[in-house]
Amino acid sequence: MLCSRHVTRSIASCRMLHRKNYSPFIPTVPFPDPQVKPREQFVVSNPANGEQLCVVEIASESDVKQTVAGAQSIFQAGTWSRAPAIERSKILTRLARALEGRIPELAEIETLQTGRSIREMRAQLTRLPEWIDYYAALLRTSQAFVAPTQGKLLNYVQRVPLGVVAQITPFNHPLLIAVKKIAPALAAGNSVIVKPSELAPISVLEFARMAETAGVPSGVLSVLPGFGATAQLLARNPLVRKVDVTAGTQTGRLLGSTVGHNLAAFTAELGGKAPFVVFDDADITSAVNGAAFAAFVASGQTCVSGTRLIIHESIWDVFMSLFVEKANSIRRRMGNPSNPKSTMGTVISERHLQRIQSMLDASLNSGKGEVLTGGKRLSGKSELDGFDFDGGNFFGPTVIANIETTSDLWQEEIFGPVVVAKRFSTEEEAVTLANDSKYGLGAGIWTQNLSRAHRIAAEIEAGICWVNTAHRNDPSSPWGGMKESGIGRENGIEAFESCKYSQSKSTIVNIAPASESRKTDDWFAEDAEGRRYG
Repeated sequence: MLCSRHVTRSIASCRMLHRKNYSPFIPTVPFPDPQVKPREQFVVSNPANGEQLCVVEIASESDVKQTVAGAQSIFQAGTWSRAPAIERSKILTRLARALEGRIPELAEIETLQTGRSIREMRAQLTRLPEWIDYYAALLRTSQAFVAPTQGKLLNYVQRVPLGVVAQITPFNHPLLIAVKKIAPALAAGNSVIVKPSELAPISVLEFARMAETAGVPSGVLSVLPGFGATAQLLARNPLVRKVDVTAGTQTGRLLGSTVGHNLAAFTAELGGKAPFVVFDDADITSAVNGAAFAAFVASGQTCVSGTRLIIHESIWDVFMSLFVEKANSIRRRMGNPSNPKSTMGTVISERHLQRIQSMLDASLNSGKGEVLTGGKRLSGKSELDGFDFDGGNFFGPTVIANIETTSDLWQEEIFGPVVVAKRFSTEEEAVTLANDSKYGLGAGIWTQNLSRAHRIAAEIEAGICWVNTAHRNDPSSPWGGMKESGIGRENGIEAFESCKYSQSKSTIVNIAPASESRKTDDWFAEDAEGRRYG
């Protein structure tokens, strides 16, 4: 059923890369109960042409309960949760190598289900084994410690897993974001249940099967396709000790309130409206290239998309001229997302495209903003390869100037290839504009002044600040937002510790001789004056 891995073959000759039908991946429930009515289904379609890719069964309420119960049983059995760290590390390393071997076909699956260009997906997925390797290595190098205590006591502190954890992942980076969450969760010894986006679940379902083949014990990793109701069922289950979500801010709020009722841990990477500040001493060509990447990669469907350009007034004309030229160049070279020469793909669905268009129309009809390029869905044939845009959800790179900061285009997350731009004159004004947002996930700063770079980065309210670059990400680098952009961090040691996927456990051992303890530790002795308390 899998397509040939030769990337040089013609696009038209590609055979089926994936299954035509998928069920929830629930190793602990191998056979559906015949007394239970058949599961409901949804269709996954290619946003570039509307063609059906596969049919996926929705996890029922019964499926969710059984999966959580099974995951808890596996956790308590200790097959994975209490396996030696070196054993978990070896299995994760095997999984990383298995993933490497399937990257070409998985990249094509990602392109088919998201509409993103194959060039992007090949580059992105090539890095995914790094996350698994990082946490496999962390298992081999992390150490418990002995805390200093008073008296003849030995207090050693270890990291132990939380239990059953649920992960809610989005459509924009289906496998990347799933792997970023799954790798530390498995490394810590948890049982993991993933609810992928209903718009792009295929690669996550394929990865789960790959993990079991690599040696992750059956039942430790499950995947439950579904809609928001499935996520809520997971969040409400009292056996789930952690929920980790990447989604819009409103979804994060809803899930967070549910999780809080169970006193479970919660991490959320939510919306963003990243500012991209360019000072007058910046290398303009590099800044234009960086801004284009930040704004238009993934068709602008990233939480750290550089959607607010804040440009020094002295370089406004030259910067904007070059930036618009770059956007037009991207537009001219858009085509079939499976064509390696295509620069940018689709947005995820017709509904998302209509939302982008309505936000633009509402703002522009009120006289707020000037469209410098783009502003509408693409139609007709591609200049690059003759691909028919009419059948897909293609929206061209869009640049809007002279926007008011009260406009929804400035304040709200568009999640599409739309950039708004404003001038500034002073550092103070630049910082004020950058922080004029309820979000605080990513930010970009372009300047050759080292002092200014550190100064502005310290003042911008964002969990991630890039200087003279954009969207850099690494397994070791904490990733998360301030304000309404989320709670907690992904990546790095923080994802493994700090209640992300493990918790500390103190074991305190009295090493004094019994003869001494009889004298010192009888709090209620008749001559107990001066005895130690605690």
